[in-house]
Order: sequence, then C-alpha cells, then structure tokens
Amino acid sequence: MSAQVTVLYFAKSAELTGLREEELVAVPTPVSSRDLWGLLLRRHPRLAVLQGQVVLAVRQQYVVVGDQVVILADGDEVAVVPPLSGG
Repeated sequence: MSAQVTVLYFAKSAELTGLREEELVAVPTPVSSRDLWGLLLRRHPRLAVLQGQVVLAVRQQYVVVGDQVVILADGDEVAVVPPLSGG
C-alpha cells in the first residue's frame, strides 16, 4: 500500500529544502517514522543537519523519529518540525 501525502516544512527545514510544502506520492504505508525520515533525507540531503533533533508530526500528532509505525492515508499531512531556536 502507498499514500499520497503533503509534507510541510517549518523553520530550519524550510530553509534547507527551499520549500514550505510539497506533495509526495506513493509513500509506503505502514512505515516506521525512521523510514519516513529516510525518505525525506533522500529527497533533501541537506536535512541531514537536523538528524537526531527533528520531530515529525503526522495529522498534527508528534512522532519521534524511530521505530514507531505510522499508518498514512491519502491526503495526510506530515510536518517536519526542527528544534525551535531559543531567544
């Protein structure tokens, strides 16, 4: 199975990708959050600087990058949420 999702990029992730959002088609589901992050890294290698700091949000629910399995459906939103800078 696969799903078409919208990926939203915030803060540093938007700077690194040059995008605020993009449509991804044929994202495998179910997928581990680590594999989902890996898919985004293959599309945007510059995101690697956020490795170990980034959190994903699927349908506005935070998902730590790891072994957690995510079930995606067509039209879901996946947000890339980098660490917020203090100040």
